[in-house]
Amino acid sequence: MGRMIPMSSIEEAKRVLRLEAEAVRVLADRVGPSFDRAVEMIMGCRGRVVVTGMGKSGLVGRKIAATLASVGTPALYIHPAEGGHGDIGMITRGDVAIALSRSGETEEVLAMLPAVKRLGVPLITLTGRADSTLARESEVVLDVSVTEEACEMDLVPTTSTTAALAMGDALSIAVLKRRGLGPKDYAMFHPAGSLGRKLILRVEDIMRRGPEVATVKSGAAVREAIIEMTEKKVGATCIVDEQGRLAGIMTDHDLRRILAKDNVDVGRMKVDEHMTATPLTVRPEMLVAEAIRLTETKSVSVLPVVDANRVVVGLIHLHDLLRSGAA
Repeated sequence: MGRMIPMSSIEEAKRVLRLEAEAVRVLADRVGPSFDRAVEMIMGCRGRVVVTGMGKSGLVGRKIAATLASVGTPALYIHPAEGGHGDIGMITRGDVAIALSRSGETEEVLAMLPAVKRLGVPLITLTGRADSTLARESEVVLDVSVTEEACEMDLVPTTSTTAALAMGDALSIAVLKRRGLGPKDYAMFHPAGSLGRKLILRVEDIMRRGPEVATVKSGAAVREAIIEMTEKKVGATCIVDEQGRLAGIMTDHDLRRILAKDNVDVGRMKVDEHMTATPLTVRPEMLVAEAIRLTETKSVSVLPVVDANRVVVGLIHLHDLLRSGAA
């Protein structure tokens, strides 16, 4: 008998992906009243959602807890082996528990049941065996069984963990929808992320203020404006009236245009003669992401920040916007 020719890596990858995709597709046909009950339990949770699972199921459990927390449902993961050594004390009345176990007979997870029951904590189980011990002790069972693992020995948790992870995602997004959370709510839980910065960060959070803003009074000499923008290290000077209202702006582009002319006497020039009288402005409450789009569409690099009365309250440069991380 000749040796079996091994499948190529590409063919193997396609086999695994098709198998796991089919396992997730089948899950959709199983979603029913039990899923609704699980969502209701999480929505009614007065404490935290406590997720547990051993081995690869534990890794999936960590991800489910993290996803729930990211959409506004306080959640944590407890390693079942550590649970028997004190960590089970993290569970309190008012919590909801989610357990993951393909067999439903994982000893370390089952060992946590007495404490969960004593506290009256309802249990949602994601398992591949609806007749298992864990399933029988649960208020809600979500069937995440698979016909086979992607591993041809049917030993390495692959397809089963993918199915459990997908079901956890489905739970998290269903809860998010029930809570009516929008992008701004999501961003509140991700202030350090790109999305959070785009949806939360405002011009007033990063603008230059007070002495950092290059400003001269209307009627000032151009030379004074040059000195001001040089000292403040910004390529523009705001021109303001006696009440601090914006009268115009003079940029380094305006200066280059002036100096390109013959017989220029900068010392005798006044800013009012050469400023841009109707510059683009932004308000302090504008999102930084909107200000960035404005600089891109209008091809400007400096924006005066004004209040409702056009009083200059700040200045923002394109570099400030890009450094904010909201681009």
